Amino acid sequence: MGEEEEKRPPVLQMVRAEGSDKSCVTFVLHNEDHTLGNSLRYMIMKDPDVDFCGYSITHPSESKINFRIQTKGGLSAVETFQKGLEELMGVCQHVLSTFEAPLTAIHQHSVQVPYEFSC
Repeated sequence: MGEEEEKRPPVLQMVRAEGSDKSCVTFVLHNEDHTLGNSLRYMIMKDPDVDFCGYSITHPSESKINFRIQTKGGLSAVETFQKGLEELMGVCQHVLSTFEAPLTAIHQHSVQVPYEFSC
């Protein structure tokens, strides 16, 4: 628990270029890859008040995403990012509940069929 925990980077960092307003922000997501990056980009780009949303992975050996958002009319990029995360979580919860109920029902009513191997 001592040194290793202190050296671990935060899960999320916010980087704002000097002189930029709240509508243009880059977020750095540590320990993430294309799965989250592309899903979140899709959810955020559905917002008509977003001018640009994109991400890049700095290097294949690093599990870090640079995620940039630019919004229209001074809308907060942080709020847009948060809204995108919430919407993505809602979609994930829907998918999970859609598949959990049938799987539970199948497991409760399944009959074990003996496996026979013949040559």
